[in-house]
Amino acid sequence: MAGPSHILIVDDHPLFLEALQRAISSIFPDARTTEAVSIEAAKAELQGRTIFDVVMLDLALPGTRGFEGLLELRTLYPKIPIVVVSALEDPRIVQDVMRYGAAGFISKSAARDEIATALKDVMEGSITLPKGYQPPMGNTSAGHQTGLVQRLQTLTPKQLSVLRMLRQGLLNKQIAHELQIEETTVKAHVSEILRKLNVASRTQAVIEAQRIDFESILGEP
Repeated sequence: MAGPSHILIVDDHPLFLEALQRAISSIFPDARTTEAVSIEAAKAELQGRTIFDVVMLDLALPGTRGFEGLLELRTLYPKIPIVVVSALEDPRIVQDVMRYGAAGFISKSAARDEIATALKDVMEGSITLPKGYQPPMGNTSAGHQTGLVQRLQTLTPKQLSVLRMLRQGLLNKQIAHELQIEETTVKAHVSEILRKLNVASRTQAVIEAQRIDFESILGEP
């Protein structure tokens, strides 16, 4: 397969969007691109009739923290390859992007030929990593982080939404209003979140979920 025919680009920076569109059109002249500036907009596009070959996702989007956006799209659309395109090039970030199920990572500073190679690799079923990437060594929390990833991946899309709102400090009543569901349903979701994350309280669930933030990863010794 030479390359993708339709790409969803999820990024809220107009200049980068334009630059990436130009790069893609020069590499794959027949490819179409659709843009989304948030995870909610991306979900709306993915829920439509359009079939996308690949999603190119920026991690730093409004309304999301850490890997929330990647985790949510990966859970909702497990069959669509998601390539993270980010300026956050720390090896620990790249490592966790792959743990969360991304098909690859492209640096925002990558040259056009690197983007071309990366997209072709993804379309052929391979993963793509930045040139010269080396897995981080001596990460003492790697085992715990891997376990957290596995537990978070057992959450349903609705449970992920509830967890995100718990992290924002919303009460059950507020979450019910935001999601347009009954408060008893929110309580049921919270109970399942606690069980799946193997914690005893909402506070512990929030603390555990904060480990997916970039600040937590980059702050590790």
